[in-house]
Amino acid sequence: QVQLVESGGGLVQPGGSLRLSCAASGNFFGISDMEWYRQAPGKQRELVALVTSGGSPNYADSAKGRFTISRDNVKNTVHLQMNSLKPEDTAVYYCKADVYSNRYFHRIYWGQGTQVTISS
Repeated sequence: QVQLVESGGGLVQPGGSLRLSCAASGNFFGISDMEWYRQAPGKQRELVALVTSGGSPNYADSAKGRFTISRDNVKNTVHLQMNSLKPEDTAVYYCKADVYSNRYFHRIYWGQGTQVTISS
């Protein structure tokens, strides 16, 4: 069984920074894309950023220029550095990973979420 565990959320003032981390554990062959999503109260879950196994990032427009996604393929971790945070960034942030159990079979796993609150 694969587990994704997020950490790093918290309460930060507007303009501040947070670094989220997500670690994958368990028995698996490899991980393809790793992604960060967020869900604010009353809103749909939305993609924030993703990084391919090769390290290529993509960002939602709301994250461009402020957030940086990175991964460590040895440690099976993905990070989201969030700078210049705004109140509208307040949400539960979820890690998502496309995990291969062998060369051919893969499935999606989600973390449990970590709360990010931006408020003065």
